[in-house]
Amino acid sequence: MSLVVVSGAIANKPHQGGSAWVRLSYLRGLQELGYNIHFIEQIAPSACVDAAGSPAPLDSSINRTYFDDVMTGFNLTDSATLLVTDELGEANIPNSLVELAESADALINISGHLAIKALLERFRNKVFLDIDPGFTQSWHASGNAAARLEGHNWYYTIGQNIGQSDCPIPAGGLRWRHTLPPVVIGDWPVTPTDGPLRFTTVANWRGPYGPIPFNGRTLGVKAHEFRKVMELPGLLPSIFELALAIHAGDDRDRETLESAGWRINDPLQAAATPARFWRFVQASGAEFSAAQSVYVETRSGWFSDRSTRYLASGKPVLVQDTGFSRYLPTGKGIVSFSTLDEAIAGARSIANDYAAHCEAARRIAEQCFDSKNILGRLIEEIGVAP
Repeated sequence: MSLVVVSGAIANKPHQGGSAWVRLSYLRGLQELGYNIHFIEQIAPSACVDAAGSPAPLDSSINRTYFDDVMTGFNLTDSATLLVTDELGEANIPNSLVELAESADALINISGHLAIKALLERFRNKVFLDIDPGFTQSWHASGNAAARLEGHNWYYTIGQNIGQSDCPIPAGGLRWRHTLPPVVIGDWPVTPTDGPLRFTTVANWRGPYGPIPFNGRTLGVKAHEFRKVMELPGLLPSIFELALAIHAGDDRDRETLESAGWRINDPLQAAATPARFWRFVQASGAEFSAAQSVYVETRSGWFSDRSTRYLASGKPVLVQDTGFSRYLPTGKGIVSFSTLDEAIAGARSIANDYAAHCEAARRIAEQCFDSKNILGRLIEEIGVAP
């Protein structure tokens, strides 16, 4: 049976259940296809903290606890390794891990997370998986080491429009292949909801990265796009709810959101673990979300992995268009918007024909995002058999 190793950030992002699902979807999807899997994550000592946010040794940090809890919850304890590096990014690699890397049929390196050269070079078939189109390529073009593109055999991106004439994201001399964020359909059963229609999402007001220079401009973050639709809840009878990570320095934005009718929840309560994130999505009526302006203004074709969970659960999504309407069916199930007026019309459409939108949402998840198809195609393209 073929062995596929996945690398990504879980311990590095404690209490972010939705982010953990991104990595878990690759692991669980590959398992469903019949592959042996192993997960490798590296973490620097500076990232290891205790509950108060103070530096802590790895084994007594919230990072280790979170990693262990996630892996235990998905029966992956014996198929997961957390490596602590020094501040230069190097680590003592056990012989068993070297042997595993040498025997693996492929490495799927999400965001190039595995960067320990002595281990990375042991894999003979390495896939870089870009889930932040626009950021990754801009970093690479500027020589920013955060891109971590070097040393891979294959380059995949969820930015479906990279390479299209109207998408200014530079390819950087690489052949970017396109893929979609996978969802394991069986993990997200269709769950009807009662009561008033609640549009929800889990979001970081400014996103994990700051604004970036791009073609002589500075492209902003999610906050800039949300401000364009601040008035929405006050113009419609539906409930709009954000599980929002927002810094104390953005209190003015928070006050404006609440004054406009947005319900603001603590993301730690709503989505700190994969299980909490799952319950939050399943209890929602639909999703509403803006996107980071990097995705929007470059027309990258990015589509949120979070939205795929809503769709699979039979929840329609009303989401800002990043150019994905070129390749995904929209109008029912997925409703895209670019302006406040389009967002209002989309919300009304979902509310007025909710059952049809719910049916379309699940159908789109099955047809477009099923991990069996997404990962099966990727694995076949890189030449790995089950």
